[in-house]
Amino acid sequence: MDEQKKIEHQIELATRAAALVKDETTIQRFRNFAEELKRKLLRMMRRGQVPTRAYELWEQAGRPADREVEFWLEAEQQIEQEREQRKLSGPPEKR
Repeated sequence: MDEQKKIEHQIELATRAAALVKDETTIQRFRNFAEELKRKLLRMMRRGQVPTRAYELWEQAGRPADREVEFWLEAEQQIEQEREQRKLSGPPEKR
């Protein structure tokens, strides 16, 4: 099982466990654990997005030499802005 699937499975288990227990402290611990795992999963997903976006930006700019850091930082900024925009627009509707 790859790392992403493993984390998704752990999130699901923690969420299920929180729904089954009656103790509020334990429920909150499971919820906090699930949120921590979600943040880890997002970081993992972004790690793959930044290099891809930086490469796209570099290609669009004509593949200039010695500007790797510039494109990397721009890619990080764009991805973070997109993430913030998604947060502001709310969760996607279920179909």
